[in-house]
This record gives sequence, C-alpha cells and structure tokens, in this order.
Amino acid sequence: MSKIEVRNIYKVFGPHPEKWMPAVKQGMSKEELLERSGHTLGLRDISLSIDEGSIYVIMGLSGSGKSTLIRHFNRLIEPSAGQILVDGEDVVSLRRRELETFRQRKMSMVFQRFGLFPHRTVLDNAAYGLAVQNVKRAEREQRARHWLEQVGLAGFEKQYPHQLSGGMQQRVGLARALATDAEILLMDEAFSALDPLIRREMQDQLLALQARLNKTIVFITHDLDEALRLGNRIAILKDGELVQEGTPEDILLNPANDYVQAFLQDVNRGKVLNATHAVNPPRLTLTMRSRPAHSLERMHALDYEYAPVLDGKRLAGVLTAQAARQAVAANVRDISNYVEDLASVPAATGLDEILARLLRSDQPLAVIGDNQEFIGMLSRRKVVELVTPALNEASEG
Repeated sequence: MSKIEVRNIYKVFGPHPEKWMPAVKQGMSKEELLERSGHTLGLRDISLSIDEGSIYVIMGLSGSGKSTLIRHFNRLIEPSAGQILVDGEDVVSLRRRELETFRQRKMSMVFQRFGLFPHRTVLDNAAYGLAVQNVKRAEREQRARHWLEQVGLAGFEKQYPHQLSGGMQQRVGLARALATDAEILLMDEAFSALDPLIRREMQDQLLALQARLNKTIVFITHDLDEALRLGNRIAILKDGELVQEGTPEDILLNPANDYVQAFLQDVNRGKVLNATHAVNPPRLTLTMRSRPAHSLERMHALDYEYAPVLDGKRLAGVLTAQAARQAVAANVRDISNYVEDLASVPAATGLDEILARLLRSDQPLAVIGDNQEFIGMLSRRKVVELVTPALNEASEG
C-alpha cells in the first residue's frame, strides 16, 4: 500500500520557471536551460511510489536532485509542476495553516548536520517538536526521555550538544523526530557526517528501530553501500532525472546504465545478495514413498547423481544414485530407509557466508525458507558469478 505517491514532479529554479516549463517538458537539457535562461533544472518528471512501512532510499551524486526531491515531500521547496500525495492527499494543494499542521503531525525530518539548538539541553532538543505542537511540558519531557532511552542516550538529558560526539548528536536528532510520533521520517544525508564506525552503528540502530516501529522512512544518501543495506527500494537520480528504481537486488543485478554501474563497482555483493539469488529451482524432487526403480530412472534421465527428498513441502534429505541402486537391489517398496541427511542454509543467508562454506565442503547444499520448506539446490556456479562479476566478464572477454 502506497504511503507517498510522487507524480510527475518538476522543479526549475529561477525567477520565471513557468515561462520555461514547456521547453523543459519537451526535453530541453539542463545545460541549455541554464545557458538560454539563467534558470537551473532541479528535477524533471519524477514519479515514485513509496510503500507504507518501508525504507525508501533516494541516492545520487552531488547535484543529482536528491535533497531537492525530499524537500518537496513537506514543501520546504515548492514544485514547479506535479503532485505529492500522502495518504491520497495532495500536499501541493495545502494552504499555509494546513501545511503547518501537516508538517507537525505527519512528517519529521532528520538533517545531515544534526540541526540541534546549541543553547538547549539534550532533553529540550528532543522535545522541541512536541513543544511546537503545544504539548504540555510534563508530557513532552516524558516522551522525549522515552525516545532518548530508545536511541541509547538515557542519562544525557541535561547535557548540551557541544558536550556530545557527532554520533550522539545525531541520536538526539533521531529521538526528536521519533518523539512527535510522525508516520513518516525524512532523513536527508542523516549519517553522512559521521565516522564510518559510528555510521554503521546508526544504521544498525535505525534498522532495529524500524523493525519495531514500522515507520515510512525516506532516506537520502550518496553512499550505495548504505543504500543497499537500508533500502527496501532505491531510486537513483542523475542531473535531476530518475535513472533507475527498484529493489537493491534489481539494481545490483541489472544496472540500467554506466552511471549506475559506476556506483556498483566497489560494492561487496556477497553482503547484499543471498542464497535465493543463487538457487536452482528444483527440476526433480522425490518423496519418502517414491519407488526406488522409478527414482533411479528419473535421476538417470536428468543425469543427476542425487535428488532432494521432501516430506510435504519440507526438506527430508537426499537420495543418491548409489543409494537408489541399493534400494532397487534390496527390492524394497520405497526409498524411506535410504534417504540421507542433506545440508541446508536459510534463504536469507548472505553469499559471502555461503562462499566460505562452499570452500570448506564439496557436498550439495539445499536452500530452505522460513518454515523449512524446500526452495531449491544451491548453484556453486551462480554463487561465483554473482560474487565476482568482474572476473567472469574478464574471462568471457
């Protein structure tokens, strides 16, 4: 279910954007617009659908339009054309008083440079959004304390921002955003100013909070590793235009162009992709009641040395061709006493972990779902191709 719908948003910066909108809609380039009019193209025909309860990442290099776009969601920037729908309501059409209420109740924003008031305590900073909403002091302090505790800052309520590290200051900003109980969090390069280790900790904390709170989060970053780690879906912008949109796996496996590919070249694929990406859908499965001769015949037809055996939808084990021949020789009714254990991994297991496991053993490996249901057999070839695409492309060349 969509929480936010972005429909055909354009933004032209300059004194007379309406004069140049027809040319922009007809495809005038950013460079030509600037040269002929002195106006700057911020966004061109951006349309997105953001699901409720998801983390939606918008990324791109500096000047791509990502921060311009997120500021349209709460109308810190007015669009030149288009609609922003939140729960079906067009934010662009809201009058001033309605917009103020919308900003206070519906969305909270976390900024890159923390945005804290230096003369206010940590507690007062965390409670600031509630103060704007005219929540009584006792209640807003209680709620602010709760969220400071949730982000690991209990005991720091009386400190001032300058007494905190950068990571701690960003936690105050996050607590302030969460304290208003807004349904949507807008996070504009929220972790970009932090050291790598602190940044990773903040990512962990955001994911842990999201697992409990199920907010709709729009997260801006220029870091693809961060985007892949956090995002349920990712939109990549370039020069104000949408280049590619999809799941992290979509983008990693099918980059739209060289611009996207350049982002991907240093990504650790093994940490993003998992067992489901390297599985072979089953062409042959057996059951405990399968007849030995028929099982052996089916394996020979496919030139298989083994076949997975299921109990209902769950994985029961594996029947090898050798065991099948023994069962045929013993003239037994079914294969149940000849089924051997088969190693398996959950579908969500990262390919880096799987690759390490494959290096230690040459035994077949099954992939199973959350309820132990059989998904398929892991393909060693696919694992290698997915984890080391550059090496495979070089060998093909």
